[in-house]
Amino acid sequence: MARRTQKDAQQTRNAIVVLLRNTTWKCGKIERLIVEYLQNRLRKYGVAHSSIGEMAQYFNFNGKQKSELFDALKRLEKRYIVEIKGL
Repeated sequence: MARRTQKDAQQTRNAIVVLLRNTTWKCGKIERLIVEYLQNRLRKYGVAHSSIGEMAQYFNFNGKQKSELFDALKRLEKRYIVEIKGL
C-alpha cells in the first residue's frame, strides 16, 4: 500500500464530518464513539460537525487505531449516518 503525501494527509485531517442521522443501530464500538461525540457537540455547541483531526486528537488515537477511525468514518458515510466534506 502506498503512503499518502503530506498534502493528502493534511486534507484528510482538515475534512469536516457532519452528523446526518442520530442512530447507532448495527454500529461497532468506534462508530458509536464517533456518533456520540458528534451528538455531544450538538448538545454543547449547537453544531453537529467536527474535523477529523480534532476527533483523532480527542480520542487520542494513533497508529492502527487512527486507521480504524478512518475505516469507521467510511462505514458511517456509506450508511448515510455522517457526511465527510472536504476530501
